[in-house]
Amino acid sequence: MTLGVLGLGRSTFDVGFAEEKLAAMLAALDRSGLEFAGPRHLLLDDNAAESALRELRDSSLEGLLLLQTTFTDASIAARAASEFDCPLMIWAVPEPRTGGRLRLNSICGLNLASHALGLRGREFGWIYVDPLGGDADRELAELLAGNRLSGAIQPRSPARASSRPCPAAEALRSKRIVRLGQPPPGFDTCAYDSSQLTEVFGMAVDELGIDRLFEAAGNSRRDDVDSLLADAKETLRGFDHLDLEAATRSMELGAGLEGIRAEGAYDAIAVRCWPETFTEYGGAVCGPAGTLCESGIPCACEADVYGSVSQLVLQEVSRSPVFLADLVDLDPVSDTGVLWHCGQAPESMRDPDIPPEAAVHSNRKLPLLREFPLRPGRITLLRVSRAFGELKIATAGGEMLKRPKAFSGTSGVFRFDMPASEALHRIIGCGLEHHLAVAYGDFRAELRALAAHFGLPCLEF
Repeated sequence: MTLGVLGLGRSTFDVGFAEEKLAAMLAALDRSGLEFAGPRHLLLDDNAAESALRELRDSSLEGLLLLQTTFTDASIAARAASEFDCPLMIWAVPEPRTGGRLRLNSICGLNLASHALGLRGREFGWIYVDPLGGDADRELAELLAGNRLSGAIQPRSPARASSRPCPAAEALRSKRIVRLGQPPPGFDTCAYDSSQLTEVFGMAVDELGIDRLFEAAGNSRRDDVDSLLADAKETLRGFDHLDLEAATRSMELGAGLEGIRAEGAYDAIAVRCWPETFTEYGGAVCGPAGTLCESGIPCACEADVYGSVSQLVLQEVSRSPVFLADLVDLDPVSDTGVLWHCGQAPESMRDPDIPPEAAVHSNRKLPLLREFPLRPGRITLLRVSRAFGELKIATAGGEMLKRPKAFSGTSGVFRFDMPASEALHRIIGCGLEHHLAVAYGDFRAELRALAAHFGLPCLEF
């Protein structure tokens, strides 16, 4: 077997650590005895990865393996699906829960790729294992033998809707969302269908450019910005250690978001949070997004409209603030996972024993983020999903555990109602998007009823 191999990574993550993982993965491949083609160094941008793909196109490959050392978007996975007929495989790697920076976020890259490949009807093989762990050689052998296929887990058919009125559905039909900027390239997970959204949910979306946010931020009232700064200084430990100019920029973005929301009477926001808010405006939108979510205005990052819809749906049934999070780790040994985002969880989700801290974005190094671990308690996860091109409701139950913060930002260690390894198999197998709405309480019965009312299939993971 001749295998094409590409090591994918991004320079905004811990490149040195990613290179260690890549070296260990390549060593495991060497031990397998197979011949493989492709560069033995990390490809840190799409240009380098596409160039390597072009070189491999002329090889007689019996398989193509993407080594997902850090988070990346799904562009290269989608390109490989369109240009290679041979079996596709992805190897993602866990990382230790240090309480500090999320150094790799490899599993999230696998998540984006699985969604993109599902939309294209392309089955693939995958593993999620530490290349330095004792199971790496065995799992790699299983992968190369074709025994770790993603499959295509299908949802239940739509249940028969009750004839009784559904107040939650009626309330959702009046909601309006504003999308500020386009989703980043390679984020099929953040695409949406405006006509479908209106037809099924009765919701409307206005699309504005990211420049509109910068204009609103730059024209925000100084009193509003000063009020937000004073609140942050009073409530967040370590605020005085931040770059005040950058923190002010962050609060201007928050005032801009609120101004746009009020002007358009919007119920939720989907904003392209990176890279432009950092590179062009000079501040993070994460902290302000969490403040909006706490006030009942869901704010989804990466211009994820269906992420906002997921938040609105779960907020309506739970009557509480909702966090839009990434799944960044699953550990079958402890049977736990980690839900995380940069620093935008509603503060009411904070562990009351841990004071919130002012922080900078782990990759972009700019404020303002609110950092804390999530409080223990019963949780419901929800995604209004377009996996495999079919609109559906995907939901899960779990228990948030009392644990120290797993990574910087806002994060929580939790346990699915099913074994962690099975949950990950279902998430990848059903091609689920990477953003999951989280609320405290068990609302799965209400969500099943809501799915039935809208005539949507329901998937549990």
